[in-house]
Amino acid sequence: MRISATVAQMPLKTSPRRRSEHAPLIRIGFPVAAAIIALDQAVKYWIVHDIMAPPRIIEVSSFFNVVMVWNRGASFGLFSSQSPWTPVFLCTVAVVISIALSVWMYKAKSRWLATALGMVIGGALGNAIDRVMYGAVADFLDFHAYGYHWPAFNVADMAISVGVVMLLFDGLIEKRRDNRLEG
Repeated sequence: MRISATVAQMPLKTSPRRRSEHAPLIRIGFPVAAAIIALDQAVKYWIVHDIMAPPRIIEVSSFFNVVMVWNRGASFGLFSSQSPWTPVFLCTVAVVISIALSVWMYKAKSRWLATALGMVIGGALGNAIDRVMYGAVADFLDFHAYGYHWPAFNVADMAISVGVVMLLFDGLIEKRRDNRLEG
């Protein structure tokens, strides 16, 4: 009994939880992602159910139209297929990439990086929601000049593009070594 009384009186050594000192930056990145998803889905709902019912081409200017395009592939229609597994595969890829980017965001050391990652995550998940709901991504912004059309895109695509440019700027121009993913 004496041993158990001694053990009970010994203070337990608890190791402090190791948290990233920059973890609060996810408080910037995740709201950015949520805002992108909300804006993307609201605009897509409006376009799909109101503006493009029935589908048509709306000429806004000499270089811009609002159209309805269902993208069954990835960026610019790559990997487009009528297979019922294509949306499942692309949605899974988007979720896995978003998880990996979330881990990077957790370790981010700058607001710029957290914002960029939030934009990419929000855009990827916004398009993944379309794949779940419609089996394809709703694209509707059509820019063109002299008979050449840029592939139609949406708010999520814009967020992904801007986020990637911000990541390139952060990594190539700023050369911030402290934002690299390391152990």
